[in-house]
Amino acid sequence: MSMKKFFGGNKYTPNGYSKEVEEKVQDCIRRGYHVPKRTLLRSKEQIEGIREAGKINKALLDYITPLVKEGVTTAEIDHAVYAFTTDHDAIPAPFLYEGFPKSSCISINDVVCHGIPSTKEVIKDGDIVNVDLTTIYKGYFADASRMFMIGNVSEENQKLVRVAKECRDIGVEMAKPWARLGDIGEAIQKHAESNGYSVVRDLCGHGCGVKFHEDPNVNHYGKAGTGMVLVPGMTFTIEPMINMGKFQVFIDEDDGWTVCTEDGLPSAQWESHILITETGNEILCE
Repeated sequence: MSMKKFFGGNKYTPNGYSKEVEEKVQDCIRRGYHVPKRTLLRSKEQIEGIREAGKINKALLDYITPLVKEGVTTAEIDHAVYAFTTDHDAIPAPFLYEGFPKSSCISINDVVCHGIPSTKEVIKDGDIVNVDLTTIYKGYFADASRMFMIGNVSEENQKLVRVAKECRDIGVEMAKPWARLGDIGEAIQKHAESNGYSVVRDLCGHGCGVKFHEDPNVNHYGKAGTGMVLVPGMTFTIEPMINMGKFQVFIDEDDGWTVCTEDGLPSAQWESHILITETGNEILCE
């Protein structure tokens, strides 16, 4: 397969990377592997910009952590997200993204993702809550989410949250240079299913850094040894959505955003934003 197919005819010359990286990419091409386009590999300047966005996004997640508690509305948390972000000369990426009306996604219990904050939604004892935040700083994006357990959470839901985090961590561990996207997916799927859970198929991780959502799609299920090769300079999210029941989901027709489990059982998700380096990976935000 020709270089033109993958790199648009441009020589593979990533800023700041070694000759060895270039040689390995050429070897992958000769083997017929799917390699990323040159535009998906970040320059030193871009990486530094994404790192700075990640610092703000992590600080934001830390800031809202004590606010996620019983009796608080999801709208109150969202207001705090907007205020903190803009106070740091940054922009909340979800706000008005394709019409999304709020600055954050807050998803409770059987809501898988894209929950819209509301003054009518009050966090209750026993809830499990995902807060998903993305920050734009000087044109660069950082994306991560965390789970919160409120008060007296059932043992079943505690286990779900724990295993979902383990799935995320396993996925990050598998994200090494010259590995394949399928390596990440298979490892996550095996761990989830070995604990009796399922992995959502209709949603995935994604490239992120210069844009909110970019290639590649990062599935959290799959087969090792398949999919795109992970090359130093790639930045993307790993964010498995783990369901207690079946993996099927649906989108609320009333708002066009909220994704819920088909069977009404709870779901949990943790998200990290990472950079593939020449020796492993760097967590930009989680």
